[in-house]
Amino acid sequence: MLSENKKTLTNLMVPLLSVVLGLILGAVIMLGFGYDPIAGYQSMLKGALGSPFYIGETLRYASPLIIIGLGFSVANSAGFFNIGLSGQALMGWLISVWVAISLPDASAFVVLPLSVLAGILAGAVWAGIAGVLRAYFGTSEVIITIMLNYTALHLTNYLIRNVLTDSSDATSRIPEQASLRMDWLSQLAGGSRINAGVFIAIAVTILVWVFMTKTTMGYEIRAVGLNSFAAQYAGMNAKRNIILSMLISGGLAGLGGVLEGLGTFSNIFVQAGIPNIGFDGLAVALLGLSHPIGIVFSGLLFAMLKIGGASMPLGSGVPTEVVDIVIASIIFFVGANYLIRFFMKKFSRGKDVKGGVE
Repeated sequence: MLSENKKTLTNLMVPLLSVVLGLILGAVIMLGFGYDPIAGYQSMLKGALGSPFYIGETLRYASPLIIIGLGFSVANSAGFFNIGLSGQALMGWLISVWVAISLPDASAFVVLPLSVLAGILAGAVWAGIAGVLRAYFGTSEVIITIMLNYTALHLTNYLIRNVLTDSSDATSRIPEQASLRMDWLSQLAGGSRINAGVFIAIAVTILVWVFMTKTTMGYEIRAVGLNSFAAQYAGMNAKRNIILSMLISGGLAGLGGVLEGLGTFSNIFVQAGIPNIGFDGLAVALLGLSHPIGIVFSGLLFAMLKIGGASMPLGSGVPTEVVDIVIASIIFFVGANYLIRFFMKKFSRGKDVKGGVE
């Protein structure tokens, strides 16, 4: 029992120490370039939580990150590294907006759920391609999903310019009845772009936790991730669970894109590159150790860094690139968590020996 508690404490300390070390490294870099790290981080906090508007924007930004992070966690539980979250989110964004602007006169009870479901389905299909290829041909889902990211980017830009518009770089705005924005919520948050995505993120977190821990399908997905051969020997269909995990992962990433299209921007526009939202969602899942509760806190932290970081140049003169360095440092320390575990183990042993001598 004591050993289990110690293991749980270690698992909690690793992401916390990763965040602390990332912030310390960011402070060292600020000092090295002549900036005041205290003023920099104060500006960041003020820009993320200093007013109802900033709080609304932080929650708005966190919502798709949490959902996309949950999508990554499902695939990761099955033993797959779904790096195609950006492409899947982009496809969800595209298809949801496409459906919405195609039904300008439909009621909200028709067009809104239809647009959301279409976006989820688009992300699921896009990830399902990699799932099928992995299940039946043993291909690397990492390589396939990276290729699909670029395919989604160029396909989306082509469709925007040649199908959805007449050589324009942005579509028209979606009809009001297809929007996820809620006037009362936006007014409560000082006129920010916060929308129903906040409530969707909460609901999805609960559903994913229940699915992965309380259902047979969730258990089978985790069993395949631990040992696909043993799972198959036990009578589980490994191929089906591989495809299912990728479909769920892509569907959730697509839903994250839906929040961008129907909530934040109310349209879709030509992308200069692969959207960062998928990679940020992946980082959120890694920092949250692929646990739903951890992903929620991680998503909020990343949103605070991103939204608050935009205020750093005006508030303290610190360039926003420092925020990217901090985030990259946090991800690095999460990836190198074996070093943190090693030093924690050495420290724990040292305390035990010292206590024994005394």
